[in-house]
Amino acid sequence: MTTVNAPARTGVRRLVAAVLVVTLTALLAMWLTAIRPTLPAIVPGYASWGLGYTDPTWYAYWIIGDTTEATLAKSALGGLLMIAGAWLAHTARRRGKRWQGFALACGTGVLWPWVLAAAGLGVLASNLLWGWTLDGWQPTFAPMVSVPPALVILYGPGWRVAATGAALGAALITPLALVLVNLVCTPLGMSPVVGSTLAMSVGGFGAFLLCRRLPWMPPLRTSPPASPEAAPVRYGASWVPRRILADFTEAHFFGNEWAGAALLLGCVLHYLLNPAAPAYGTGLLPHLIAAQVLTAACGLLLWSGRWEAGGWYPTFVPIVSVTPATVLAFGGTLHSIVAGAVLGAAVAPPLAAALARRLPNDVHPMVAYTASMAVCTATLIPVLDLLPGFHRA
Repeated sequence: MTTVNAPARTGVRRLVAAVLVVTLTALLAMWLTAIRPTLPAIVPGYASWGLGYTDPTWYAYWIIGDTTEATLAKSALGGLLMIAGAWLAHTARRRGKRWQGFALACGTGVLWPWVLAAAGLGVLASNLLWGWTLDGWQPTFAPMVSVPPALVILYGPGWRVAATGAALGAALITPLALVLVNLVCTPLGMSPVVGSTLAMSVGGFGAFLLCRRLPWMPPLRTSPPASPEAAPVRYGASWVPRRILADFTEAHFFGNEWAGAALLLGCVLHYLLNPAAPAYGTGLLPHLIAAQVLTAACGLLLWSGRWEAGGWYPTFVPIVSVTPATVLAFGGTLHSIVAGAVLGAAVAPPLAAALARRLPNDVHPMVAYTASMAVCTATLIPVLDLLPGFHRA
Protein backbone atom coordinates (compact mmCIF):
# COMPACT_ATOMS: atom_id res chain seq x y z
CA MET A 1 0.00 0.00 0.00
CA THR A 2 2.83 2.39 0.85
CA THR A 3 4.52 1.77 -2.50
CA VAL A 4 1.29 2.33 -4.42
CA ASN A 5 0.50 5.60 -2.66
CA ALA A 6 4.01 7.05 -2.73
CA PRO A 7 3.73 8.64 -6.22
CA ALA A 8 0.36 10.15 -5.29
CA ARG A 9 1.74 11.65 -2.10
CA THR A 10 4.70 13.06 -4.02
CA GLY A 11 2.33 14.61 -6.54
CA VAL A 12 0.29 16.24 -3.79
CA ARG A 13 3.43 17.65 -2.19
CA ARG A 14 4.56 19.06 -5.51
CA LEU A 15 1.13 20.64 -5.98
CA VAL A 16 1.21 22.24 -2.53
CA ALA A 17 4.73 23.55 -3.16
CA ALA A 18 3.70 25.00 -6.53
CA VAL A 19 0.61 26.69 -5.09
CA LEU A 20 2.68 28.18 -2.28
CA VAL A 21 5.30 29.59 -4.68
CA VAL A 22 2.66 31.03 -7.01
CA THR A 23 0.76 32.59 -4.09
CA LEU A 24 3.84 34.24 -2.63
CA THR A 25 4.83 35.54 -6.06
CA ALA A 26 1.34 36.93 -6.64
CA LEU A 27 1.46 38.73 -3.29
CA LEU A 28 4.88 40.17 -4.17
CA ALA A 29 3.57 41.32 -7.56
CA MET A 30 0.53 43.01 -6.00
CA TRP A 31 2.72 44.77 -3.45
CA LEU A 32 5.14 46.00 -6.12
CA THR A 33 2.25 47.24 -8.24
CA ALA A 34 0.63 48.99 -5.28
CA ILE A 35 3.76 50.89 -4.27
CA ARG A 36 4.73 51.83 -7.82
CA PRO A 37 3.42 55.45 -7.58
CA THR A 38 5.57 56.07 -4.50
CA LEU A 39 8.81 54.66 -5.86
CA PRO A 40 11.70 57.00 -6.70
CA ALA A 41 13.59 57.39 -9.96
CA ILE A 42 17.09 56.87 -8.60
CA VAL A 43 18.40 55.30 -11.81
CA PRO A 44 17.54 56.39 -15.38
CA GLY A 45 14.31 55.11 -16.89
CA TYR A 46 14.20 53.05 -20.06
CA ALA A 47 13.04 55.99 -22.19
CA SER A 48 16.18 57.96 -21.31
CA TRP A 49 18.71 55.25 -22.09
CA GLY A 50 21.20 56.34 -24.71
CA LEU A 51 21.05 54.16 -27.80
CA GLY A 52 24.23 54.68 -29.76
CA TYR A 53 27.95 54.10 -29.95
CA THR A 54 28.85 57.56 -28.62
CA ASP A 55 26.76 57.40 -25.44
CA PRO A 56 28.43 55.48 -22.58
CA THR A 57 25.03 54.70 -21.03
CA TRP A 58 24.40 52.52 -24.07
CA TYR A 59 27.07 50.15 -22.81
CA ALA A 60 25.96 50.36 -19.19
CA TYR A 61 22.26 49.80 -19.73
CA TRP A 62 21.53 48.41 -23.16
CA ILE A 63 24.29 45.85 -23.63
CA ILE A 64 24.24 44.58 -20.06
CA GLY A 65 20.44 44.66 -20.20
CA ASP A 66 20.65 42.33 -23.20
CA THR A 67 21.68 39.58 -20.79
CA THR A 68 18.09 39.50 -19.45
CA GLU A 69 16.32 40.23 -22.72
CA ALA A 70 15.32 36.59 -23.09
CA THR A 71 13.00 36.94 -20.09
CA LEU A 72 11.80 40.33 -21.43
CA ALA A 73 12.99 41.96 -18.20
CA LYS A 74 15.65 44.13 -19.91
CA SER A 75 17.37 44.83 -16.62
CA ALA A 76 21.09 45.53 -16.38
CA LEU A 77 21.04 44.95 -12.62
CA GLY A 78 19.18 41.68 -13.10
CA GLY A 79 21.78 40.55 -15.61
CA LEU A 80 24.72 41.37 -13.38
CA LEU A 81 23.22 39.57 -10.39
CA MET A 82 22.25 36.58 -12.57
CA ILE A 83 25.88 36.16 -13.59
CA ALA A 84 26.97 36.60 -9.96
CA GLY A 85 24.49 33.92 -8.88
CA ALA A 86 25.76 31.54 -11.55
CA TRP A 87 29.34 32.24 -10.49
CA LEU A 88 28.38 31.40 -6.91
CA ALA A 89 26.89 28.09 -8.05
CA HIS A 90 29.95 27.36 -10.21
CA THR A 91 32.30 28.04 -7.30
CA ALA A 92 30.19 25.85 -5.03
CA ARG A 93 30.39 23.03 -7.58
CA ARG A 94 34.18 23.28 -7.79
CA ARG A 95 34.37 23.06 -4.01
CA GLY A 96 31.92 20.17 -3.83
CA LYS A 97 29.29 22.04 -1.81
CA ARG A 98 25.94 20.29 -1.43
CA TRP A 99 24.06 23.55 -1.94
CA GLN A 100 25.47 24.17 -5.43
CA GLY A 101 22.08 23.50 -7.02
CA PHE A 102 21.43 22.15 -10.50
CA ALA A 103 24.55 21.72 -12.61
CA LEU A 104 25.13 24.70 -14.90
CA ALA A 105 25.54 24.65 -18.66
CA CYS A 106 23.10 21.91 -19.66
CA GLY A 107 24.15 19.73 -16.74
CA THR A 108 27.85 19.79 -17.60
CA GLY A 109 28.88 22.16 -14.82
CA VAL A 110 32.47 22.58 -15.97
CA LEU A 111 31.54 24.26 -19.27
CA TRP A 112 29.80 27.23 -17.68
CA PRO A 113 32.74 29.72 -17.86
CA TRP A 114 33.03 29.05 -21.59
CA VAL A 115 29.28 29.32 -22.06
CA LEU A 116 29.43 32.73 -20.40
CA ALA A 117 32.47 33.77 -22.46
CA ALA A 118 30.89 32.76 -25.76
CA ALA A 119 27.56 34.39 -24.92
CA GLY A 120 29.27 37.58 -23.76
CA LEU A 121 31.38 37.80 -26.91
CA GLY A 122 28.30 37.15 -29.00
CA VAL A 123 26.17 39.89 -27.49
CA LEU A 124 29.09 42.35 -27.56
CA ALA A 125 29.79 41.62 -31.24
CA SER A 126 26.08 41.86 -32.03
CA ASN A 127 25.83 45.31 -30.48
CA LEU A 128 29.06 46.60 -32.02
CA LEU A 129 28.05 45.41 -35.49
CA TRP A 130 24.38 46.33 -35.37
CA GLY A 131 24.15 49.08 -32.76
CA TRP A 132 23.71 51.60 -35.57
CA THR A 133 20.16 50.27 -36.07
CA LEU A 134 19.10 51.44 -32.62
CA ASP A 135 16.72 54.34 -32.48
CA GLY A 136 14.36 52.17 -30.47
CA TRP A 137 14.26 48.51 -29.50
CA GLN A 138 16.15 46.02 -31.66
CA PRO A 139 16.96 42.31 -31.04
CA THR A 140 20.69 42.79 -30.45
CA PHE A 141 20.49 40.26 -27.61
CA ALA A 142 19.83 37.27 -29.88
CA PRO A 143 23.33 35.69 -29.86
CA MET A 144 23.39 35.71 -26.06
CA VAL A 145 20.92 32.83 -25.89
CA SER A 146 21.48 30.96 -29.12
CA VAL A 147 24.45 29.85 -31.22
CA PRO A 148 27.48 30.98 -29.13
CA PRO A 149 26.66 29.08 -25.91
CA ALA A 150 25.16 26.18 -27.86
CA LEU A 151 28.41 25.62 -29.76
CA VAL A 152 30.28 25.35 -26.47
CA ILE A 153 27.86 22.64 -25.32
CA LEU A 154 28.31 20.75 -28.62
CA TYR A 155 32.04 21.20 -29.25
CA GLY A 156 33.46 21.86 -25.81
CA PRO A 157 35.61 24.65 -24.34
CA GLY A 158 38.19 26.79 -26.10
CA TRP A 159 38.58 30.22 -27.67
CA ARG A 160 38.17 28.84 -31.18
CA VAL A 161 34.71 27.57 -30.31
CA ALA A 162 33.72 30.66 -28.33
CA ALA A 163 34.92 33.09 -31.00
CA THR A 164 33.30 31.09 -33.80
CA GLY A 165 30.02 31.06 -31.95
CA ALA A 166 30.18 34.80 -31.33
CA ALA A 167 30.99 35.53 -34.97
CA LEU A 168 28.22 33.29 -36.31
CA GLY A 169 25.73 34.71 -33.84
CA ALA A 170 26.48 38.31 -34.80
CA ALA A 171 26.73 37.56 -38.53
CA LEU A 172 23.69 35.30 -38.90
CA ILE A 173 21.29 35.52 -35.96
CA THR A 174 21.14 39.28 -35.32
CA PRO A 175 20.65 40.47 -38.92
CA LEU A 176 18.01 37.81 -39.53
CA ALA A 177 16.25 38.87 -36.34
CA LEU A 178 16.40 42.51 -37.45
CA VAL A 179 14.78 41.64 -40.77
CA LEU A 180 12.07 39.45 -39.27
CA VAL A 181 11.20 41.85 -36.45
CA ASN A 182 11.20 45.06 -38.49
CA LEU A 183 9.96 43.87 -41.87
CA VAL A 184 7.60 41.05 -40.84
CA CYS A 185 6.49 41.26 -37.22
CA THR A 186 6.06 45.02 -36.93
CA PRO A 187 3.99 45.48 -40.13
CA LEU A 188 1.81 42.47 -39.27
CA GLY A 189 1.32 43.51 -35.65
CA MET A 190 3.04 40.37 -34.33
CA SER A 191 5.07 40.19 -31.15
CA PRO A 192 8.80 40.79 -31.77
CA VAL A 193 9.36 37.61 -29.77
CA VAL A 194 8.26 35.73 -32.89
CA GLY A 195 10.91 37.32 -35.10
CA SER A 196 13.69 37.01 -32.53
CA THR A 197 13.09 33.34 -31.74
CA LEU A 198 12.47 32.37 -35.36
CA ALA A 199 15.81 33.98 -36.26
CA MET A 200 17.52 31.94 -33.55
CA SER A 201 15.95 28.76 -34.91
CA VAL A 202 16.52 29.27 -38.64
CA GLY A 203 19.85 31.05 -38.27
CA GLY A 204 20.98 28.57 -35.65
CA PHE A 205 20.21 25.61 -37.90
CA GLY A 206 22.28 27.18 -40.66
CA ALA A 207 25.13 27.96 -38.27
CA PHE A 208 25.31 24.39 -36.98
CA LEU A 209 25.35 23.02 -40.53
CA LEU A 210 28.11 25.48 -41.46
CA CYS A 211 30.20 24.32 -38.50
CA ARG A 212 30.43 20.89 -40.14
CA ARG A 213 32.70 22.46 -42.79
CA LEU A 214 34.79 24.80 -40.65
CA PRO A 215 38.25 23.16 -40.49
CA TRP A 216 39.23 24.72 -37.14
CA MET A 217 36.25 23.32 -35.24
CA PRO A 218 37.12 20.38 -32.94
CA PRO A 219 35.18 17.11 -33.05
CA LEU A 220 31.77 16.99 -31.45
CA ARG A 221 31.79 16.03 -27.80
CA THR A 222 30.59 12.45 -27.65
CA SER A 223 30.18 12.44 -23.88
CA PRO A 224 29.73 15.86 -22.27
CA PRO A 225 31.64 16.29 -19.01
CA ALA A 226 29.59 15.23 -16.04
CA SER A 227 29.17 17.13 -12.81
CA PRO A 228 29.60 14.35 -10.25
CA GLU A 229 29.69 16.73 -7.33
CA ALA A 230 26.04 17.68 -7.84
CA ALA A 231 23.59 15.97 -5.51
CA PRO A 232 21.17 13.48 -7.14
CA VAL A 233 17.93 15.11 -8.23
CA ARG A 234 14.85 14.14 -6.20
CA TYR A 235 11.52 15.16 -7.67
CA GLY A 236 9.77 15.97 -4.41
CA ALA A 237 8.27 19.15 -3.04
CA SER A 238 11.59 21.01 -2.75
CA TRP A 239 12.33 20.30 -6.40
CA VAL A 240 9.44 22.54 -7.51
CA PRO A 241 10.66 25.97 -6.28
CA ARG A 242 14.23 25.11 -7.22
CA ARG A 243 13.23 24.13 -10.73
CA ILE A 244 10.99 27.19 -11.14
CA LEU A 245 13.96 29.42 -10.38
CA ALA A 246 16.30 27.43 -12.59
CA ASP A 247 13.92 27.61 -15.56
CA PHE A 248 14.33 31.38 -15.60
CA THR A 249 17.93 30.88 -16.76
CA GLU A 250 17.59 27.81 -18.99
CA ALA A 251 17.44 30.03 -22.08
CA HIS A 252 20.86 31.37 -21.05
CA PHE A 253 22.22 27.80 -20.84
CA PHE A 254 22.68 28.32 -17.08
CA GLY A 255 19.76 26.33 -15.66
CA ASN A 256 20.56 26.93 -12.02
CA GLU A 257 18.35 28.10 -9.17
CA TRP A 258 20.98 30.41 -7.69
CA ALA A 259 21.29 32.19 -11.02
CA GLY A 260 17.50 32.37 -11.35
CA ALA A 261 17.00 33.73 -7.85
CA ALA A 262 19.70 36.35 -8.37
CA LEU A 263 18.15 37.34 -11.71
CA LEU A 264 14.75 37.93 -10.11
CA LEU A 265 16.29 39.76 -7.15
CA GLY A 266 18.18 42.08 -9.47
CA CYS A 267 15.09 42.80 -11.57
CA VAL A 268 13.00 43.60 -8.48
CA LEU A 269 15.73 45.86 -7.08
CA HIS A 270 15.94 47.62 -10.45
CA TYR A 271 12.17 48.15 -10.33
CA LEU A 272 12.38 49.58 -6.81
CA LEU A 273 15.08 52.01 -7.95
CA ASN A 274 12.88 53.13 -10.85
CA PRO A 275 9.78 51.21 -11.99
CA ALA A 276 10.17 52.82 -15.43
CA ALA A 277 13.58 51.19 -15.95
CA PRO A 278 13.13 47.39 -16.38
CA ALA A 279 10.67 45.66 -18.72
CA TYR A 280 11.07 48.41 -21.34
CA GLY A 281 9.71 51.02 -18.96
CA THR A 282 6.21 49.55 -19.08
CA GLY A 283 5.94 49.13 -15.31
CA LEU A 284 4.79 45.57 -15.96
CA LEU A 285 7.74 43.78 -14.37
CA PRO A 286 5.60 42.48 -11.44
CA HIS A 287 3.06 41.11 -13.93
CA LEU A 288 5.80 39.47 -15.98
CA ILE A 289 7.34 37.75 -12.97
CA ALA A 290 3.96 36.56 -11.66
CA ALA A 291 3.01 35.17 -15.08
CA GLN A 292 6.36 33.46 -15.60
CA VAL A 293 6.31 31.82 -12.17
CA LEU A 294 2.74 30.62 -12.81
CA THR A 295 3.87 29.24 -16.17
CA ALA A 296 6.82 27.44 -14.62
CA ALA A 297 4.63 25.94 -11.89
CA CYS A 298 2.00 24.76 -14.39
CA GLY A 299 4.65 23.30 -16.66
CA LEU A 300 6.35 21.38 -13.87
CA LEU A 301 3.06 19.96 -12.60
CA LEU A 302 1.91 18.99 -16.09
CA TRP A 303 5.19 17.46 -17.21
CA SER A 304 6.79 16.22 -13.99
CA GLY A 305 6.45 12.66 -15.29
CA ARG A 306 8.58 13.55 -18.32
CA TRP A 307 11.14 15.15 -16.03
CA GLU A 308 11.37 12.03 -13.91
CA ALA A 309 11.52 9.70 -16.91
CA GLY A 310 14.20 11.54 -18.84
CA GLY A 311 15.87 13.87 -16.34
CA TRP A 312 15.04 16.84 -18.55
CA TYR A 313 12.07 18.47 -20.26
CA PRO A 314 11.86 21.93 -21.90
CA THR A 315 9.34 23.48 -19.50
CA PHE A 316 11.30 26.74 -19.73
CA VAL A 317 10.18 27.39 -23.33
CA PRO A 318 6.96 29.36 -22.61
CA ILE A 319 8.59 31.28 -19.75
CA VAL A 320 10.75 33.18 -22.24
CA SER A 321 8.27 33.44 -25.10
CA VAL A 322 4.49 32.99 -25.00
CA THR A 323 3.91 34.10 -21.43
CA PRO A 324 5.82 37.40 -21.29
CA ALA A 325 4.73 38.26 -24.84
CA THR A 326 1.10 37.77 -23.80
CA VAL A 327 1.53 39.97 -20.74
CA LEU A 328 2.98 42.81 -22.81
CA ALA A 329 0.45 42.36 -25.62
CA PHE A 330 -2.58 42.63 -23.34
CA GLY A 331 -1.23 45.03 -20.73
CA GLY A 332 -0.80 42.57 -17.87
CA THR A 333 -4.49 41.89 -17.21
CA LEU A 334 -5.24 38.98 -14.89
CA HIS A 335 -6.96 36.86 -17.53
CA SER A 336 -4.09 37.39 -19.99
CA ILE A 337 -1.61 36.30 -17.31
CA VAL A 338 -3.55 33.12 -16.53
CA ALA A 339 -4.35 32.29 -20.16
CA GLY A 340 -0.81 32.86 -21.36
CA ALA A 341 0.63 30.82 -18.51
CA VAL A 342 -1.70 27.83 -18.80
CA LEU A 343 -1.75 27.63 -22.60
CA GLY A 344 1.98 28.20 -22.87
CA ALA A 345 2.78 25.54 -20.29
CA ALA A 346 0.45 23.03 -21.95
CA VAL A 347 1.45 23.52 -25.58
CA ALA A 348 5.01 24.84 -25.91
CA PRO A 349 7.08 22.20 -24.02
CA PRO A 350 5.70 19.11 -25.83
CA LEU A 351 6.08 20.81 -29.22
CA ALA A 352 9.67 21.75 -28.35
CA ALA A 353 10.45 18.20 -27.22
CA ALA A 354 8.88 16.67 -30.34
CA LEU A 355 10.91 18.93 -32.65
CA ALA A 356 14.12 18.30 -30.70
CA ARG A 357 13.83 14.52 -31.18
CA ARG A 358 14.03 15.01 -34.94
CA LEU A 359 17.29 16.97 -35.03
CA PRO A 360 20.68 15.46 -35.92
CA ASN A 361 23.30 15.16 -33.20
CA ASP A 362 25.34 18.13 -34.41
CA VAL A 363 22.37 20.52 -34.20
CA HIS A 364 21.67 21.72 -30.68
CA PRO A 365 18.05 21.35 -29.45
CA MET A 366 18.05 25.13 -29.09
CA VAL A 367 16.87 25.15 -32.70
CA ALA A 368 13.78 23.17 -31.73
CA TYR A 369 13.11 25.10 -28.54
CA THR A 370 13.21 28.48 -30.28
CA ALA A 371 11.07 27.16 -33.12
CA SER A 372 8.45 26.16 -30.57
CA MET A 373 8.67 29.62 -29.02
CA ALA A 374 8.07 31.27 -32.39
CA VAL A 375 5.19 29.01 -33.42
CA CYS A 376 3.37 29.17 -30.10
CA THR A 377 3.76 32.93 -29.71
CA ALA A 378 2.65 33.54 -33.30
CA THR A 379 -0.50 31.44 -32.86
CA LEU A 380 -1.64 31.73 -29.25
CA ILE A 381 -1.67 35.54 -28.99
CA PRO A 382 -3.90 35.99 -32.08
CA VAL A 383 -6.21 33.27 -30.76
CA LEU A 384 -6.53 35.06 -27.41
CA ASP A 385 -7.10 38.33 -29.27
CA LEU A 386 -10.31 36.86 -30.68
CA LEU A 387 -11.75 36.05 -27.24
CA PRO A 388 -14.02 38.42 -25.30
CA GLY A 389 -12.16 40.54 -22.78
CA PHE A 390 -8.81 40.36 -24.56
CA HIS A 391 -7.76 43.69 -26.03
CA ARG A 392 -4.29 44.62 -27.24
CA ALA A 393 -2.56 47.18 -25.06
